[in-house]
Amino acid sequence: QVQLVESGGGLVQAGGSLRLSCAASGLTVSIYVVAWFRQAPGKERECVAAIRQNSLNTYYADSVKGRFTISRDNAKNMVYLQMNSLEPQDTAVYYCAATLSWYGSNWYGSGMLSWGKGTPVTVSS
Repeated sequence: QVQLVESGGGLVQAGGSLRLSCAASGLTVSIYVVAWFRQAPGKERECVAAIRQNSLNTYYADSVKGRFTISRDNAKNMVYLQMNSLEPQDTAVYYCAATLSWYGSNWYGSGMLSWGKGTPVTVSS
């Protein structure tokens, strides 16, 4: 299975931006659907974005629509999450995850095959 490593998290002020990166190794990321999940302290893990293998389909949670953009570069085995207009409620550990299926608008962690270890994002007010 593919191995995933996230990077790019950090501390940012509200209204700021961060770009998260997910580096894949082991198998080519091009065969996988990749999603970004996040989990805030005391909250359930939620999927914030997903992208199909050929980038023709994307999914965004309502809470991030218009602010976050998911993209991928299969040639570089990379997937990205550009996060703009960050809000304190975006504070969480962000994980990238890979699967072979497209779940439309219903994304659950149990459907993922591989996970990274996460990168923390803290948005200060």
